[in-house]
Amino acid sequence: VNACVDVVISGVKLLQALGLSPGNGRDHAVLHSKSDLEEAFVYFMGKGAAAERFFSDKETFHDIAQTASEFPGAQVLLCGPIGPKLHELLDDNVFVPPESLQEVDEFHLILEYLAGEEWGPFKAPHANRFIFSHDLSNGAMNMLEVFVSSLEEFQPDLVVLSGLHMMEGQSKELQRKRLLEVVTSISDIPTGIPIHLELASMTNRELMSSIVHQVFPAVTSLGLNEQELLFLSQSASGPHASLSSWDGIPDVGMVSDILFWILKEHGRSKSRSSDLTRIHFHTLVYHILATVDGHWANQLAAVAAGARVAGTQACATETIDASRVSLRAPQEFMTSHSESGSKIVLNPNKPVVEWHREGITFYFTPVLVCKDPIRTVGLGDAISAEGLFYSEAHPD
Repeated sequence: VNACVDVVISGVKLLQALGLSPGNGRDHAVLHSKSDLEEAFVYFMGKGAAAERFFSDKETFHDIAQTASEFPGAQVLLCGPIGPKLHELLDDNVFVPPESLQEVDEFHLILEYLAGEEWGPFKAPHANRFIFSHDLSNGAMNMLEVFVSSLEEFQPDLVVLSGLHMMEGQSKELQRKRLLEVVTSISDIPTGIPIHLELASMTNRELMSSIVHQVFPAVTSLGLNEQELLFLSQSASGPHASLSSWDGIPDVGMVSDILFWILKEHGRSKSRSSDLTRIHFHTLVYHILATVDGHWANQLAAVAAGARVAGTQACATETIDASRVSLRAPQEFMTSHSESGSKIVLNPNKPVVEWHREGITFYFTPVLVCKDPIRTVGLGDAISAEGLFYSEAHPD
């Protein structure tokens, strides 16, 4: 239900073309001006962290988008509402309900930067991207009902949802209303079809908390990265919520604690009618798949497949090229900091590590990180999709 045309371009070159210079980096929950864009971009570039923000001023956004679309080297990547350009980009195997067609496209601008790229006093420790848009159609989840009504004819084996973060550009009243309608629509999806929800960068804690309490019990599986995981915990009073941000590589024990808490507090149990039984967590140097026991199979292969596609997608290669990747995952770690976790030492001959905690199984794998990535866009989606492809859901 979240479809758009992504314009992918060098962030520094675009901001320079807009006549902007690097000042003091500062995060903004919503972007209102070019100055806000510059401040937020350098803030996240300095951390090497991915982020996505809503741009409130329609005219200014369109001016920036026009500059980006004309800039040398701009690429268009398919990432809902289907406008003419997006319809043109779709593969013939992608079915588009006639009701989802609209006269104009929704554009998202994706500003990429390279590892070590510098702009003024800022230097990116990792390659990554900063996304912004003035997207009201996806923010209002306009195509959700059309999507769900199409499932009876399409008869899917799996449903993947995304785009709830786009609701941050809507009023609180509309957010509350649409979130209730989202849950109602999800409940209309035939029983037995797994539903995966892919999260994205957010700044509204109230909206995130509502998603945790209202939407999580209605879906089967989640996909998210380290920023989304920590923000989720902060928004819903979870473990390690006092941590303002990750200091470098996210601590495996802390990540494990938050994943455990999500499944224990909001996942399926004998006393709770939640459908949530699986979480696929991904950060640059390692991934973790956590599942409630008895509901999923082949998760060792699934987490390994997700890690493999992270390397091939970033390097734009068919297979892992050992000369273009590096191993940067922690060689040893604790499995928990909330309880007496065990110490794990990685074995290169058996890179996927498995451990258990109160009816939940964790699968950890290091990632072979691309040294000079060609792509930073859509890696999280590719990781989750590959993991789902290799997963086997047990019917209830």
